[in-house]
Amino acid sequence: MIQLIVFLPLLAAIVAGLSNRAFGIALPKIVTTGALFVSAGLSWPIFTGFLTGTQDAHVAPVFNWVTSGSMAFDWALRVDSLTAVMLVVITSVSALVHLYSWGYMAEDPDQPRFFAYLSLFTFAMLMLVTADNLVQMFFGWEGVGLASYLLIGFWFRKPSANAAAIKAFVVNRVGDLGFMLGIFGTYLVFQTVSIPEILVAAPGMAGSTIGFLGHRFDTMTVLCLLLFVGAMGKSAQLGLHTWLPDAMEGPTPVSALIHAATMVTAGVFMVCRLSPMFATSPTALGFITFIGAATCLFAATVGTVQNDIKRVIAYSTCSQLGYMFFAAGVGAYGAAMFHLFTHAFFKALLFLGAGSVIHAMHHEQDMRFYGGLRKHIPVTFWAMMMGTLAITGVGIYWVHAGFAGFHSKDAILEAAFARGGTSQLAFYVGVFAALLTSFYSWRLMFLTFWGKPRWANSEHIQHAVHDAHGHGHGHDHDHAHGTDAAHAHHGEAAEEGAGSTPDVHAPGAHELHDGTAGYHPHESPWSMRLPLIILSVGAVLAGFVFNHWFIQPESNEAFWNNAIHFDGHLMHAMHEVPLWVKLSATVVMLLGLGTAWLTYIRHPEFPAKFADMFRVLYRFLLNKWYFDELYNAVFVRPAFCFGRIFWKKGDEGTIDRFGPNGSAALVRFGSGVAARLQTGYVYTYAFVMLLGLTAVVTWAITR
Repeated sequence: MIQLIVFLPLLAAIVAGLSNRAFGIALPKIVTTGALFVSAGLSWPIFTGFLTGTQDAHVAPVFNWVTSGSMAFDWALRVDSLTAVMLVVITSVSALVHLYSWGYMAEDPDQPRFFAYLSLFTFAMLMLVTADNLVQMFFGWEGVGLASYLLIGFWFRKPSANAAAIKAFVVNRVGDLGFMLGIFGTYLVFQTVSIPEILVAAPGMAGSTIGFLGHRFDTMTVLCLLLFVGAMGKSAQLGLHTWLPDAMEGPTPVSALIHAATMVTAGVFMVCRLSPMFATSPTALGFITFIGAATCLFAATVGTVQNDIKRVIAYSTCSQLGYMFFAAGVGAYGAAMFHLFTHAFFKALLFLGAGSVIHAMHHEQDMRFYGGLRKHIPVTFWAMMMGTLAITGVGIYWVHAGFAGFHSKDAILEAAFARGGTSQLAFYVGVFAALLTSFYSWRLMFLTFWGKPRWANSEHIQHAVHDAHGHGHGHDHDHAHGTDAAHAHHGEAAEEGAGSTPDVHAPGAHELHDGTAGYHPHESPWSMRLPLIILSVGAVLAGFVFNHWFIQPESNEAFWNNAIHFDGHLMHAMHEVPLWVKLSATVVMLLGLGTAWLTYIRHPEFPAKFADMFRVLYRFLLNKWYFDELYNAVFVRPAFCFGRIFWKKGDEGTIDRFGPNGSAALVRFGSGVAARLQTGYVYTYAFVMLLGLTAVVTWAITR
């Protein structure tokens, strides 16, 4: 069964990729989507088996892979409760994304290639989570990196998509260097790449030292920090996060898959899989807690001022990943995985819902040109409402019932507080980030679905109406040219920090320009609406139904069964924190909701006034803390400068000058000299022969 789950997406990707358009567009879609639904259908029984205790952890060998001296390992698929959680997340979300793409990509001529890339992405992630050794994990690790490059740059005719794909690939190479060094160091220390053998031996290495960069350091701290650098790249943690917002250049289904089920969750999974290693190094755990909390805060602050609907959700992903990492940093690995599990449902729901909004608004992504959409696209509205209630953590503590985020995010905050010491700082940061999360999530909802329509100044809507009235062929979906991530010029200026304010006083419906008053947003086709409905169920029930096994002390140890490091004391302590700690997330959620309502419904003129009053802060947040500009000044420009020096002075000025170009010039000069001697006169040749004869005689006499 596990072989089918893992290799069916690969087989589907091969069929779709090789068939291209030879068998039409329908066959690749049917094959890839069907394979993913079969994989999802086979994954859920494994997961429920671990929940009920009827499924045992096991390793399914595939073939002997490497035998080189003392190093030997097989290609094998490891199945335990941690793997089972990831299997249902990856296959379920991917299957629904495949189905959603039937409608979203309906008019794209390159659908076979798109579906092949999606299935390849899923296969690579499945290889990562079923890895029984670090080399196999690295294979999947690089596979998701390759697939993300292909999908982010899917619309390769658009320069911004190509740039975003290259940026994602290069930034992840930085993190992957750390991951590779961590694997090398782990093999050097443990003399094996087998994950079970490493985890058994890890506690015995606590307190030992290793030589690194000319100094002696704690062995496990060095290894864990190097491995975590890889996680920082894949999971877009602060410092290596800059690729994630630009990944929005890919089609919206790609964004949902990357952010909910595949690439960005790889780092969290890796830390939890190797949690017995990380548990031996308090220093590494402290660093993970700091980075996670800092990322959580950074992304939440930036998300409050973004105008692109997909970028708001992208920064929300970055922030939620920060929660997962600082949960792992304080030792609550079960809570980290629980939030990963619930987050997959509501984040996929939010991204696919945003895609439905963009589809309805003819690929307009700037929320300032939305408004009043809840009456036009009710299914999308209620789906995104469920996602928003889940991500903001709406629930009632006294009845222990709420949406998905209420159970998982609150558990992380309680664990951080229960850990005590410096970890409590992460708790306070997490609570403040929860306030910002509530604000920007409800801001998105109010700008999109409430208020008067503000469509008149949208170039996308104007073009749609012009095409419909002037050419009579309805909405012209330019998927092939990547209009999914295009903006009106004013929207681009705002995203680039041109100083525009979040003014939502665009004209109402009665003020629409001539020619646009007749435009009515349309609900998405059923192939897009059905995944939204299914994911809504997950966003509502995933936390309430599964929290018993993930985080409740009476059952979670049996469920995890040594798949992750288990701290029984912390699991009990997190449920015994003071009442104000348990209610803090709910209180700040209500504060964020109230603030968003006051500023975008009750007093919609306030955001523009606030931006004018605090222009420096607003521009700082709008420009994402100037990380891109800083990296451009520190790394990119010097790299190009050195490149030009080596190119002009080194390559052309030295190597070419004295190498091939110099040799060619010397031959050309010699040929010119020889040509001068070829006069065609007999006496010239006789003279040369005489000179030669004289030289020979002279040499003979002197000898």
